[in-house]
Amino acid sequence: MTTATLPAGPADATSDARDRLDRAFLGHPAGLGWLSFCELWERFSYYGMQALLILYLGNYLFMPETVGRVIGIDPLRHAIESVTGPRSTQQLASVVFGLYTGFVYLTPIFGGLLADRVLGRTRTVVIGALLMALGHFLMAFETALLPALACLLLGVGCFKGNIAAQVGDLYGPQDKRRASAFQIFMLAVQIAVIAAPIVCGTLGEKVGWHWGFGAAGVGMLIGLVVYLAGRRYLPPDPARKGASDAVVHPPLGRRGLMQVVLLVAILPLLMLSIVGNQQFYNAYPQWSQKYMDMAVGGFMVPVTWLQSVDATVSFVTMLGSIAFWRWWATRRREPDEITKIALGCFVAAGAPALLLIPALSIEAGGAKISILWTFAYTLVNDIGFANILPVGLALYSRAAPRGLQGVMIGIYYLHLFFGNTFVGWLAGLLDVMPGSQFWLLHAGLVAVAGVGMLAVKLVFGRLLAPDETPARA
Repeated sequence: MTTATLPAGPADATSDARDRLDRAFLGHPAGLGWLSFCELWERFSYYGMQALLILYLGNYLFMPETVGRVIGIDPLRHAIESVTGPRSTQQLASVVFGLYTGFVYLTPIFGGLLADRVLGRTRTVVIGALLMALGHFLMAFETALLPALACLLLGVGCFKGNIAAQVGDLYGPQDKRRASAFQIFMLAVQIAVIAAPIVCGTLGEKVGWHWGFGAAGVGMLIGLVVYLAGRRYLPPDPARKGASDAVVHPPLGRRGLMQVVLLVAILPLLMLSIVGNQQFYNAYPQWSQKYMDMAVGGFMVPVTWLQSVDATVSFVTMLGSIAFWRWWATRRREPDEITKIALGCFVAAGAPALLLIPALSIEAGGAKISILWTFAYTLVNDIGFANILPVGLALYSRAAPRGLQGVMIGIYYLHLFFGNTFVGWLAGLLDVMPGSQFWLLHAGLVAVAGVGMLAVKLVFGRLLAPDETPARA
């Protein structure tokens, strides 16, 4: 593990300085603070745009009178409908939204390869930030939707996996702080998701779509400035092949190969684990527009604000999860990452299951449901999800063979690619399936993921256990 560059001096003074730097941010390396703050702004830009996207497409851009302005939309629609059959405006919006939020998690594999083998992580992250900013600004132009989404996809691919890999590089293989570091990292994301729908969503819904997308672009530029300002506190880029001082990694070996195969094999389970959470950004806003009373004290709450509710609750539950596992570790053996993910799935499955109650009331002819159901859904979901996504990141960061960390974290994000694409297709079922059946289906899928992760733990638990070989200084 390498942190900031320190000035030369007496050995004991240098050691003390390194120790202070290693605990400078909430008991973690100073670099975690800079990376978390950078991720906060990157996620502000991403979730600000995402909060608007489904509404922008479904309520405006894909309407018959405006859809023809989008360059390249006819070939895209033909390609989609050749697979799915004819799509209504809302269904087309859901599919495009799902494809975008899915491909966002496919491109990090290529970003990891680009960083690990060619450019290094720092240059790749900077390129990614610039591409994302460009994409957000292009969203202000109706005709440029598809080029804008392409820039965003490439930008996230360069940025997302590599900044997460840098978080992992702050810690040695045996450092128990790794899982909590990724939870702290995710806390920054939750702060962003609280602010982004309020700022970008309000500008987009109340002022103009292009104002919301422009605010997202400004946020991305701030994130880039933060990253460059804190660069000296971050781990140096791993040496690449061909460099004069290149580090020769040991052969992958049989155990390493089996670990890689297993980490790839559990991706379908991870995909199912997130369908309840990701549907909150796709089907849930559309369902809420139809069936939820959005008036609070005479004020019509923008639908995008529901995502801020989720993020606020998620922030609290993430803090609670960190505190709980620290407390648990002082009294009992802390479970490994796979067990935590399984437990998280069982809790998260309760969130869509809860929506059976208001859905059945609506189907029985009841009035619009209370906005308080959003709090119920997010509370249960976020308790579970706090032990799924960040814990999965910690698992792949730790278990990835040396020299493949960036690629393996990119592979980890594949479950979000498949999951969001799947969620986009599932959201279309709202037009043909009663709400009660729709949400029950999601509860069952998440619970199946929990059962599958427990089976992996029972059969392959030792294969993914931490290597007990002490790390070299």
